[in-house]
Amino acid sequence: MAGLSPIHHKKLEKFAKSVGCRFERQEGSHCVYWRADQLRPVIIPKYKRVPVFIIRNILRQLNISVEEYLRILQDT
Repeated sequence: MAGLSPIHHKKLEKFAKSVGCRFERQEGSHCVYWRADQLRPVIIPKYKRVPVFIIRNILRQLNISVEEYLRILQDT
């Protein structure tokens, strides 16, 4: 299984929805997602290639491991 790599924002948004986040609003080039068990929103920038450090921050915020992320990403 490969490691983390930059992905398109639409694929990352699809991942966020699959783990229970719901789209709240868009501010400029950033989409704001909320999940019921989170105190802070998940911000996904509308980049063609979302950098790995942003993906890692989102995973840390959602308390999801890299392995679980890759598995979910492969299933969606």
